[in-house]
Amino acid sequence: MTLTRREREILALLRRDPLAGAQSIADALGTTRAAVNVHLSNLGKKGAILGRGYILRQEHAVVVIGGANVDIKVRSLAPVAYRTSNPGRSHTSPGGVGRNVAENLARLGTPTHLIAAVGQDAAGERLLSETRAAGVRVEHVHRGPHPTGTYTAVLDADGDLVVAIADMAATDALAPEHLHAARELIGNAGLLVLDGNLSPRVLSYALDLASATGVQTLIDPVSVPKAALLAPLFAAGRPVFAVTPNVAELGALAGRDLDGGTDEGDPDLLRAVAVLHERGVRHVWVRLGARGSLLSTLDEGRVRLEAPPAEVRDVTGAGDAMLGAFAHALLGGADPVEAARYGHAAAALTVATPATVRPDLTARLIEDALDAPLRRTT
Repeated sequence: MTLTRREREILALLRRDPLAGAQSIADALGTTRAAVNVHLSNLGKKGAILGRGYILRQEHAVVVIGGANVDIKVRSLAPVAYRTSNPGRSHTSPGGVGRNVAENLARLGTPTHLIAAVGQDAAGERLLSETRAAGVRVEHVHRGPHPTGTYTAVLDADGDLVVAIADMAATDALAPEHLHAARELIGNAGLLVLDGNLSPRVLSYALDLASATGVQTLIDPVSVPKAALLAPLFAAGRPVFAVTPNVAELGALAGRDLDGGTDEGDPDLLRAVAVLHERGVRHVWVRLGARGSLLSTLDEGRVRLEAPPAEVRDVTGAGDAMLGAFAHALLGGADPVEAARYGHAAAALTVATPATVRPDLTARLIEDALDAPLRRTT
């Protein structure tokens, strides 16, 4: 089923409000009611919507398993002075790598289910309410005894991360048995996205389930310590579709000490990539920060992607936007290189705002921003 850009935009609106009328859709898109009715008719013929009330097909849904917490971002108003008080501003919002990826996917119009753990507290209620309002299905989020997690980030005056502290006890307590009720959902997913904040037990359980049912899996290692715990889970007999480390995380996954400033052509970096391919990872997408990224595909070579220009206001959430948009584009039929470029565009749009997940993110906004050059390597 191939959809036009306008049809994808209408589906995204319907996922947020399945009872939206043709006129309200037309108003949201700046078009006419007659034009919307034509698109709705075509969507019905293509099977993208079913019956009255614009019931949506759930094929190609993504299941995201990972962290969900409250983000507390504190930004200095001047260059950070260490070991003393700094004037600044603070902001609290929903966060967590897995939750952020899920929200990005939902805002782009992909049916998305989140499996995570939050506390039985007011913070957990708010987190679920705001995540649900963004279009994410949260029926399988576990309400545990630990307080809802927090991620506190200190940013300098330029929006770059200085330090962050994560309290992830609720996520740490998520166990395989909390996923049992979602086994059929996971086994029928279009893609499974895993966040390295999960315990090795949960990651292993999810990888085994995906492998047994043929579901393609994308993994964000999250951090160097988490990547080190994740490394033993990669095995040729349990293939992974893609993993998205930065250079330091790549080193931890491959058991090699890599400098974060390593160039994409560095032999040590390429050997580390080869190690992951040998362990069953088809696509290794290495993030190089402002220098862009390197996408290596098993038996198909490497592609260097430049990062699109962006006015950075806040880097928090850029990687989550990249992964969410990458998954969205793959399900839309893009090849991995096209999907990676799509992810870069989403990240550039995200860092240009103070929000962890850009609230006005749409597929059209990304498509309009896709102007980054592409350079192939050997």
